[in-house]
Amino acid sequence: MPTDLPTADAGRDADFGRRRIGRIALGDVLHRAARRFGHRPALIEGSAATSFTDLDRMSNRFAHALAAQGMAPGERVAMLCNNSTQMLAAMFGIYKAGLVWVPINTALAPDAIRYIVDHSGARHLVADADQLARDGVHTLAAEFGLTMTVCGIGEAESQAQEASFEQCIEEQPDNLPEVDIDGRDLVQIMYTSGTTGRQKGVMHSHESIHAVLMSNLIEWGVSPDGCVASGHLPLFHVGQHVVTLSVLLAGATSVVMRSFDAERLLEATERHRITLMVGLPMMYRALLDHPRRPQTDLSSIQLCIYAMAPMSKTLLLRLIDTICPHFALCSGQTEMYTAATIFRPDQQLKRFGAYWGVATLANELGVMADDGTLLGPGQVGEIVYRGPNVMLGYYRDPDATAQSRRFGWHHSGDLGTWDEDGQLLFLDRIKDMIKTGGENVPSLKVEEVLLRHPAVRNAAVVGLPHDRWGEAITAFIVVDAEHPPSDEDLAIHCRQHLGGFELPKGFIRLEALPVTSTGKIQKFQLRQCHLEYYARA
Repeated sequence: MPTDLPTADAGRDADFGRRRIGRIALGDVLHRAARRFGHRPALIEGSAATSFTDLDRMSNRFAHALAAQGMAPGERVAMLCNNSTQMLAAMFGIYKAGLVWVPINTALAPDAIRYIVDHSGARHLVADADQLARDGVHTLAAEFGLTMTVCGIGEAESQAQEASFEQCIEEQPDNLPEVDIDGRDLVQIMYTSGTTGRQKGVMHSHESIHAVLMSNLIEWGVSPDGCVASGHLPLFHVGQHVVTLSVLLAGATSVVMRSFDAERLLEATERHRITLMVGLPMMYRALLDHPRRPQTDLSSIQLCIYAMAPMSKTLLLRLIDTICPHFALCSGQTEMYTAATIFRPDQQLKRFGAYWGVATLANELGVMADDGTLLGPGQVGEIVYRGPNVMLGYYRDPDATAQSRRFGWHHSGDLGTWDEDGQLLFLDRIKDMIKTGGENVPSLKVEEVLLRHPAVRNAAVVGLPHDRWGEAITAFIVVDAEHPPSDEDLAIHCRQHLGGFELPKGFIRLEALPVTSTGKIQKFQLRQCHLEYYARA
């Protein structure tokens, strides 16, 4: 018998070797940048700068701390934090330990937070102290048997009984943990609102996120020499998360801000010479209209990326003339890690409307008919994607996963068409989702809450155009004529069950809602008849 043929054991050894040598791991984004760029600033928060070396060591120590608490690779760590250096160090520590990061939107209502912790099967919680002080959140650890780390942000820090981040990493080694990680391993579950009203857990691997980071470096022209990026969008969303990781991968600097504040962003741009800015249209408008803007030096800005909504021609022309000559719209989904499309600066003034542009280097883009046929210019179909940045699937939801990947493409739930120049034009949403202020809100969720009010007989919720929010959540309601509720009554009722960003911005009373012959509410009629509602207001 020949002795040089591979055995089963040899095959396993070879696969293990390939995984070690061909390793793709998100924790290595920081580890490798630290080896190359060392004492350069990775993060700037307020007046404090954290070098790549220090951030790398902090995250290594947190990874060791999690392992010391008995956390094994593949287990989930939930995070309820707003932006901070400690948050990012903890996130990279989770990656390096081979664990699964489960970020939670801090604006969610306690019931929704509890659902994510339960559904994900998290065993550890990293949280800001002020988040733990919220009603209904402080009992999470006891309710689900979680170990916990408290980041030093918030007034309630002194009341926290669990270990602080500093205590957690104290006396831990600062070397990179030896953990076997395969690029196809699950690395994070990011929950996104679904049309059923319950969040769906979008699973991504190290490879799927790393692929789009490499693409972004090229598409945005990010380099270690002089690039400084804004960081005021929430890191628990895909947009800021992918921008920050892309910038760190390149050895550039990210300015970490707790949240968006126009005055603080203007000040940070001038002070730290921000070159890459990322924001929502309403944020750029706030910068433009701020009284301190004319006295602020914004000459360092080289590229502004906007997302979530198209820019009006009037606003875009003002921004190009005043803030920066180069604007680009980038889009994607939590399921299809962004940026999946880019409407480039050289196209901005050639065509106006809801243009998404072309596919980025990370993936392929198509418009598909119901039978799986890819469509050409002028034909309307569903926007579909395929590429290495597509999700692994929805956590614990095989039916939704199968539905999303029909015909071998990821189905976005959005309708679009190609124009004659190969630019993608977004038309409407198949999924009835409202995009308001950078958040996705399912209309069904808000409708269900409204219908719980004893005086509401029927309800339909749509997004109407709004200068600040992009789309404003608007409730069309039919109420009890004998006991009609006031707007304040309805608002109080909604606040008991919804997060702040999920609340309706307006209530419009109708005698009846428009319906089809089968009784389905015709939301497009409501939307079309009230497009100018907030403009008139």
